[in-house]
Amino acid sequence: MTPTITAFERSPDGGKGLARDTRVRWALEEVGRPYAVRLVSFQAMKEPAHLALHPFGQIPTYEEGDLALFETGSIVLHIAQRHASLLPDDANARARAITWMFAAVNTVEPPILELATARILESDKPWTRERMPLVVDRVRDRLKQLGDADWLDGAFSAGDLMMVSVLLRLRLSGILNEFANLAAYVARGEARPAYKRAFDAQLAVNTR
Repeated sequence: MTPTITAFERSPDGGKGLARDTRVRWALEEVGRPYAVRLVSFQAMKEPAHLALHPFGQIPTYEEGDLALFETGSIVLHIAQRHASLLPDDANARARAITWMFAAVNTVEPPILELATARILESDKPWTRERMPLVVDRVRDRLKQLGDADWLDGAFSAGDLMMVSVLLRLRLSGILNEFANLAAYVARGEARPAYKRAFDAQLAVNTR
């Protein structure tokens, strides 16, 4: 059965690959799994039909038969566990790849999202000027802790897919360019044919 994912009818990022459905599209492209997309408006995300799939009224969701999932980490892990290529065969390496998935969304992404919130939603607050250096430093501290290997642990995995997706959020800030190893790491992820297909699919929706 072909899975169906939900995505923004009109993405806030204009199709630049930052909306979270890109992560799911990328995972499906990596494993060669066809999928359908149901576009939803901001209004539709607050209605009962969508809230039954995603209790927080966000995207993406994933439906396959009688299975419905939300949260990109959960969806990508589901895809990776059921199809070859996104998780290693070796049990220990597989566990490490899954650990990196959790690290991407639980450890690296929070300070990056905090930075985005401070710059976009709180820029007019009187305390923003004093707070911003602290927010930026928290991001830099996390980035310093990441290594400089081609991929996080051996071959490309779902851990890298999630980490690259998270780090892409830093591009507009310029902070990523301070870390040549990570800029190159993200570029390797973007160069993957599966990522390009996922990016182009999202961009096509927003340039209709």
